[in-house]
Amino acid sequence: MKILVANRGEIAVRILRSCKELGLSSVAVFSDVDENALHVRSADEAVRLGPADASQSYLNIPAVIAAAKETGADAIHPGYGFLSENADFARAVEEAGMIFIGPSPEVIALTGNKLEARKVAQEVGLSVLSGSSQPIGGEVPVELAKEIRYPVLVKAVSGGGGRGIRLATSAEQLKGTIEAARREAKAAFGDDTVYLEQLVKSARHIEVQVLGDGRGKVVCLGERECSIQRRRQKLIEEAPVPGLGDDLRYRMYEDALRLARALKYRSLGTIEFLMDASGDYYFIEVNPRIQVEHPVTEMVTSADLVSAQLQLAMDGQIRYPQEDIVMQGWAIEARVLAEDPDQDFLPVTGTIEYLKEPGGPGVRVDSALYSGMSISSHYDSLLAKVIAWGEDRQHALQRLKRALGEFRTGGISNDIEFLIQVLSSEKFVGGKADTTYLDHFQHIHVRPEGLFEEEVALAAALVTHYSAGQTTEHHAPQASIWLQAAWREQMNGSE
Repeated sequence: MKILVANRGEIAVRILRSCKELGLSSVAVFSDVDENALHVRSADEAVRLGPADASQSYLNIPAVIAAAKETGADAIHPGYGFLSENADFARAVEEAGMIFIGPSPEVIALTGNKLEARKVAQEVGLSVLSGSSQPIGGEVPVELAKEIRYPVLVKAVSGGGGRGIRLATSAEQLKGTIEAARREAKAAFGDDTVYLEQLVKSARHIEVQVLGDGRGKVVCLGERECSIQRRRQKLIEEAPVPGLGDDLRYRMYEDALRLARALKYRSLGTIEFLMDASGDYYFIEVNPRIQVEHPVTEMVTSADLVSAQLQLAMDGQIRYPQEDIVMQGWAIEARVLAEDPDQDFLPVTGTIEYLKEPGGPGVRVDSALYSGMSISSHYDSLLAKVIAWGEDRQHALQRLKRALGEFRTGGISNDIEFLIQVLSSEKFVGGKADTTYLDHFQHIHVRPEGLFEEEVALAAALVTHYSAGQTTEHHAPQASIWLQAAWREQMNGSE
């Protein structure tokens, strides 16, 4: 069987590794700026899709289908992002006689419409947040306006990633908020349909991982906490959820399984909930794809979720009996982003002049980085995911902080110091953080001056050392500060 991976970056590398382990032939696709990318070098074959602009490459459905046909691929794995939640793409794959490694086009279309997903969830007995059951136009119906309790969210029915969501704190704000949300949704998803949903204060974001065979058999692979978010984008995730009692946990599992069975869900997906301070929880959406944070589930269950998807595509069977799925220990993931915390987390570009990824017991790094790699502005800012497993939460947390402290990406700014500060904060350590935590989190701007002076002093010492110890036929190396940092780590005995 030959698999085409319709993605890039760390998730493409992750999928290609599972293909190799299962003895499956693989095909990578790439844009012009990704010609030398690690995922291209990891595949058996690679096909150019087009220019750097995603709309002309990774989002170009005809180009992806043509690449699959050209290479004789039997199936396409979309990863996450790009075309992973595009029902038209899934349909095009199946119409071309190939297997789409994900839910059916019909399920993707249904779950992609948050209003329709809410209706199905209600029909099977799940609690949903109060709000509008119909799309909201320019004017809010009078009866609905009387029922609204502020603050309220205006949400796009399509897409995800926190886009097309706006907060209204009063009736006076609502009309302008609806207009703003519709504009953003139209620009992001090509669909300006929005609806209202009650805001849950002090909410925790919990998701349940499911795997289905498309014929009604579904297994649950535990839950994850995803409450540490900035601008509704997840930054830190963990499994299991701290402080979640078994009764509540298993009720969530049963709700997730009930909905997945009703959908005849195929492949991996997550059923997502918001939980309020009193422990009541509400269905919010289904994510019909593999998630960025899937490694924490793999670390605590020992299940290979990508291989499970591939094997399901091969023979239609789920390899994990429910009784064999047991969570052991704790896992926490942090997303290392090419963003500058000192500049309001603006994405940055540049070249990775020096790279040292962490390792050691219980540490996993999912990335597609290499020294000399150019970080462009064409795609998202995710550089890597650092995941740590421990016997308990404190153990995993200490390992993750240690691993992040070892991570070096010379030549480009990142959010590592910010992540360490969040992980060290009292509220996170106590398992009490909610989805608004980072809205008020005070980042301490760590000064690079001392580090810079240290590196300059080291460089001067090395130049002096080489000048004194070499003949006139040799010259002191003309190296960057980042190379001096590499020498320092070697001198200190680091690998």
